[in-house]
Amino acid sequence: MSLKKHLAAAALLACGLQFNFADTIQLKDKSAVTGKILAEKSDSIVVDVGYTALVIPRNAINRISKASETNAAAAPVAATGQFYAATTKTSAARDVSSLVKQIGEAVVQVKTPGGLGSGFFINDEGYLITNFHVIEGETEISVEVYHQTGGQLDRETYRAVKIIAINKFHDLALLHIEDKGAPKFKSILLGTSDALSVGDGVFAIGSPLGLERTVTQGILSTKTRQLEGELYLQTSTQINPGNSGGPLFNLAGEVVGVTNMKITFGEGLGFAIPVELVKNFLDHRDAFAYSTDNPNNPFRYLEPPSRMKQTVEAK
Repeated sequence: MSLKKHLAAAALLACGLQFNFADTIQLKDKSAVTGKILAEKSDSIVVDVGYTALVIPRNAINRISKASETNAAAAPVAATGQFYAATTKTSAARDVSSLVKQIGEAVVQVKTPGGLGSGFFINDEGYLITNFHVIEGETEISVEVYHQTGGQLDRETYRAVKIIAINKFHDLALLHIEDKGAPKFKSILLGTSDALSVGDGVFAIGSPLGLERTVTQGILSTKTRQLEGELYLQTSTQINPGNSGGPLFNLAGEVVGVTNMKITFGEGLGFAIPVELVKNFLDHRDAFAYSTDNPNNPFRYLEPPSRMKQTVEAK
């Protein structure tokens, strides 16, 4: 397919998609591509059109209309939904030490018989996000929370943890603590990775190798690292086994991604799921609802052997 036909096909497909605050790229052949600009280079731009990331040469573009320019007045500074709180604009940067004291209580350790990971609360009712691979194949899940009382942190383990929704393709899981007498939990504000620039400072809180409440800091290395057909945030922030499912923060203390993997034979090569995918997962959680009757659930029970059949075979 020629470049012109490829761009035209992408434009037609994009017309059927709905984007919140979408960017519009007017092409010289009078067609247009609507989506979200992920990166701008000297010779091309990268646009998310919903089903893929499209690279458009600069010499094929007539004009670019950015959503941030056309919707700046209408975009709210912060929006609080019924289920989670999010912001569309990044707040002023602060020092990491003060942010950790403020939001560290909302980061938890997720344990299963097969291992452990991290997670974070999205509201005070005990709903939390982690990676799907942290709870994959497990039926027994516990969550360790550090409650701040009197200036000290007291560890509490909650064992009545229910899987609410899963998205194995984006490696996300929504859990809920259902222990009787559980208090209100400290939650975290979801930010936006769109506002990040390469080189911006970020930091992570998690439990690498079981070392709970470990803070690591780095920069955003790239916003558009493609691995196995998915786009990730790449960061120099140290990510290790046990960090999976924990939050990646900007320097305003807002979640911009969910850490989920690293390249084991290198250093400073960590990756996080963009927070926009987390918001989409939460907004459409009913579509990803977990059920033991669902063939896509993370574990499957085998039928127990029949006693009668065993008796017949023994004879």
